[in-house]
Amino acid sequence: MYGPPVDLSFNNMRCLAGALSQVPRSGLRPLSMNADNKYLSRSLRLCNNKITSVEGLQLTLSHFLAQPSKLGWLDLSFNKLTCIDRVLCELRELRVLYLHGNRIWNLSGVDKLVELQHLHTITLHGNAIENYKGYRRHVISALPQLKRMDFSAVTRQERVMANVRRRCTGCSINTKEAEDH
Repeated sequence: MYGPPVDLSFNNMRCLAGALSQVPRSGLRPLSMNADNKYLSRSLRLCNNKITSVEGLQLTLSHFLAQPSKLGWLDLSFNKLTCIDRVLCELRELRVLYLHGNRIWNLSGVDKLVELQHLHTITLHGNAIENYKGYRRHVISALPQLKRMDFSAVTRQERVMANVRRRCTGCSINTKEAEDH
C-alpha cells in the first residue's frame, strides 16, 4: 500500500539539492516509511518553490522514496522552470505530471515526453507555450495517450484530430516554427 505524496512544497527552494535537507510536510494522512527510512509513496510534490532546473531529480527521488523508479505522480507546478528536461523521461512509471505555472516557452519540448507511455495527465497552462497557436492540439498529438490536459478531459474529437495531425506531415507545427512564435 502506498501513501500520500511526499510534500516538499512551499519551501522556497531554488534547486533540488535543497530538498535533501527538508522534512516533508505532514498532511491528513501520515507518511509511512520502510526500514531504510524511505517513504512508501509513489508521489512527490515540489510545487510552489523557486526551482529553475530538475537537475538532481533522481538523487532527490532516491533520497526520499522507497521505490524511486515507481514514481507515478510529480508536481512541479508554480516554480521557475523554463524547459522540459529530458530527465523527466527517465520516470518510466509516471502517470501524472504537473508543470503549470512555470516559465516553459518551447512547445517542442513537450515532444520529449513521448517516451512516457503511462503518462495520462499533464498540466502546462500558465506557461508561455500556451500562447502558441495550436498549443493544445500539439500536446495531444505529441502525447496521444493523454486522458486529461490542463485539468480538462481530452475529448474524442481532439484525439481524432491529433491522429490526423500525426499522419499529415504538412499539418504539424515543426520545431522551427514553434521556436519562432
